[in-house]
Amino acid sequence: MLVFPNAKINLGLNIVSKRTDGYHNISSCFYPIPVKDALEIIPANKASFESTGLAIPGDPEDNLIWKAYQMLNKDFKLPEMAIILHKAIPMGAGLGGGSANGAFMLKLLNEYFDLKLSDKTLEEYALKLGSDCPFFIQNQPQLVSGRGEIFEPVSLNLKGYFLGLVYPGIHIGTKEAYGGIAPKKPKTSVKEILLKKPIGEWENLLKNDFEESVFRLYPNLAILKNKLYDAGAIYASMTGSGSTLYGLFKESTTSEIVDQEVLL
Repeated sequence: MLVFPNAKINLGLNIVSKRTDGYHNISSCFYPIPVKDALEIIPANKASFESTGLAIPGDPEDNLIWKAYQMLNKDFKLPEMAIILHKAIPMGAGLGGGSANGAFMLKLLNEYFDLKLSDKTLEEYALKLGSDCPFFIQNQPQLVSGRGEIFEPVSLNLKGYFLGLVYPGIHIGTKEAYGGIAPKKPKTSVKEILLKKPIGEWENLLKNDFEESVFRLYPNLAILKNKLYDAGAIYASMTGSGSTLYGLFKESTTSEIVDQEVLL
């Protein structure tokens, strides 16, 4: 059985406060985008995990796909499976590819083995894998708060806009990104901006708090963001903790700085 885990972008990202459990409370909007990996499971004599495409650093047993399989296997005694991932979404890029892989693996196993787990239960499993994972269970635009596990549906539709992605090949770890953050509550919430302000006004209102510290470490990212505006973007931002930058365009762009363009 084959599925295609997709990426997401952050429309605004405020780091509101530090939590006592070591995490941070955030405010953002997660928006799914049609940039995808491919994930397949095949019955086998022995459980295994392999990947093709982009090289994945670290121990395969630490991969969220493998962890998702082991988690459900512990509770449901699943048959042995060969798991194959073709990796196309860059890692450490703020696109949520790893989180999507883990969540889609849970959904895939639930469907394939008819486990009859509800979305709520799948989200509870997904949260054990990582803060962003539960979003990909429903995989719909959501206002996100808490550490990333509290959702509120939002009637936001970017259909018809072109999304230009720029991935500069810089892997930014979560610890590195949070190192320069001073949490604070924004004057205007992400929700209020998205629902009450036209996209043409987002440039000076809808902020990603990580940009200030990450741009200090990697000044070229600020230059790339400005180039997206120069290329005609009506809104541009870094997604997540970086390093991917994106621009929303009314029309397809021919800019050489855009690595990939998709129609939303």
